Amino acid sequence: MASINIDDVTKRFGEGTNEVVAVDDISMEIRDGEFVVFVGPSGSGKSTLLRMVAGLERQSEGDIVIGDTIVNELGPRARDIAMVFQNYALYPNMTVRENMSFGLKMSTGLSEEEIAERVESTAEMMGIHSLLDNTPGEMSGGQQQRVALGRAIVRDPNVFLMDEPLSNLDAKLRAEMRTEINRLQNDLGVTTLYVTHDQTEAMTMGDRLVVLDHGELQQIGTPLECFYRPANRFVAGFIGEPSMNFFEGHTEGGTLRLDGFDYDLTERMQSSVEPSTDVALGVRPEDLSLNDQPAGGNEFEAVVDVVEPMGSVSYVYLRPENGAKTDEPFIVETDGQRPISEDERVYVEVPNRDVHLFDGDTGETVHQRRLDDRAQVALQEHVQAIRTQ
Repeated sequence: MASINIDDVTKRFGEGTNEVVAVDDISMEIRDGEFVVFVGPSGSGKSTLLRMVAGLERQSEGDIVIGDTIVNELGPRARDIAMVFQNYALYPNMTVRENMSFGLKMSTGLSEEEIAERVESTAEMMGIHSLLDNTPGEMSGGQQQRVALGRAIVRDPNVFLMDEPLSNLDAKLRAEMRTEINRLQNDLGVTTLYVTHDQTEAMTMGDRLVVLDHGELQQIGTPLECFYRPANRFVAGFIGEPSMNFFEGHTEGGTLRLDGFDYDLTERMQSSVEPSTDVALGVRPEDLSLNDQPAGGNEFEAVVDVVEPMGSVSYVYLRPENGAKTDEPFIVETDGQRPISEDERVYVEVPNRDVHLFDGDTGETVHQRRLDDRAQVALQEHVQAIRTQ
């Protein structure tokens, strides 16, 4: 097993006016045995960063250290890593047994008996022992993905690198494989870097998240840190499903004038923002409340645009009724058994403790939501457990 250090790494493609900075001066330390997820939208640099760790791309600047070795000049084979790709990359003319043993035959001095023993035990672990004599064309997508994982595991590497390995699977199988990969990584204790654009995948799998956008590092933290304590507006909007709602506005004394309604700032909020400045208010769909009548406090009237029943909950898309200029609806999560229909007028209550404020110019977080004592303790314990594992 091995730790990974990424020190001031930059990757450029092209030259002059055609130059593109795919990864911009990123540094991080990944601890031995940690499961770290690189997450971000398409073009954020997450796969490029992974490929540089693998040795498939050469960084333009900076150092990559695996264990105690600077690997800048080493090829992929010498780095003692194993990769799992989105397209499985299985040899179609080989059986499962041959696919899993091929890398060992090419890169190790193990005997035929030792290779066979490793393949058999790994296939048993992955639940594909009965498929050892099948070819990829005779298997489902989920079975092929298990073979690809088994081929990586059988090598017993210092580091696993996984580049969107579940994106070709259907939703149900993807959820099952998330659990399977988590269980395997916990059992094996191998340092793992995992790339995904799916923030739900990231939240459920990673010890820590590395959130990227346009090649720049936005935040490194546990899933709960990124959810409850986002560093900026991008992280707040990207982490969480459905996304956080944002309302643009500016401060006037103790009031935040927003598009469509006014919001009374608490003393704690006022101490976080400058007077007469542009600020965005962010609040998650599950923290907003829908009322049939005015309840007093921070609320505004809205009209229902679309209702998405999801079973136990419904996602209600609404538009402010009081002169809002935005064309974008916002979302409220409500009880799935509550009857609600399109064009219905309701009152939306915005909580005092569950909102974030973001600088209107930089997007940086200037005020974080309050957590109750139990949630605060749980978050601290979760963070401490990850950092001391």
